[in-house]
Amino acid sequence: MKDPKRVLFVNSEIYPYLPETTVSIVGRYLPQGIQEAGKEIRTFMPRYGCINERRNQLHEVIRLSGMNMVIHDIDRPLVIKVASISSARMQVYFIDNDDYFHRKTVSVDEEGNFMEDNDERAIFFARGILETVKKLRWKPDIVHCSGWISHLVPLYLKKAYKNDPIFSDAKVVLSLYNEYTGCGFAPDMKSKVPVAGVKAKDIELLKVPTGTNLAKLAVQYADAVILASEETDPEISEHIASRRLPLLEYVPIDHPDGTYIQKYNEFYDKLLD
Repeated sequence: MKDPKRVLFVNSEIYPYLPETTVSIVGRYLPQGIQEAGKEIRTFMPRYGCINERRNQLHEVIRLSGMNMVIHDIDRPLVIKVASISSARMQVYFIDNDDYFHRKTVSVDEEGNFMEDNDERAIFFARGILETVKKLRWKPDIVHCSGWISHLVPLYLKKAYKNDPIFSDAKVVLSLYNEYTGCGFAPDMKSKVPVAGVKAKDIELLKVPTGTNLAKLAVQYADAVILASEETDPEISEHIASRRLPLLEYVPIDHPDGTYIQKYNEFYDKLLD
């Protein structure tokens, strides 16, 4: 009997840890549905400061924590926490760091401004997940990225980790939500992203570091795209078309019988055939 296929979910939001939004609802129910369809899953999200650790019973995974990552010449400790959604028989891993994830809001500050260090938060999140999955020695067949903070994962996977046996065969699926496309990141974002295997020419799109260009960069290194919002930024749509990637058109998540989960699962299977 063949081993089950493995799907790594990289989410910006998961309900009930964050309020109900399209992103958080898919983050909660898609992994459960894919697991019930016979695949193995692992799920990650940031440990935002608005998540109540006691109520949600988060606890640190000591064997996975303790690594440091250098971002912009500063050592940042990586802390990994975990919680369970018992009704779904599903664990959620949280990427944590005091400097990046302890404030009480998710992507914008109390005044509604896109956070100044969101570039570094996305870098830390992406690298933290990939290093943690390596420590878990869990080899995914699909890496499904959802939400803007996951958008550097495809680049790092295809460049920095392309020869790593844990990730060498993984297909990257990118769910695009119509979010923060007009927002700007720090002007020097392009200088912070490179690590071994990632060169300046690989991230030309970040010369102008906007949400749209970050999404386009994610498309550039993805193997397939899911349109997860009813509308997509025309510039991003054009970029997807130019890449000629396998594309799953928008499927409403309030479809009866969770049809979108079935569609997503079929989409994975086609990619893996």
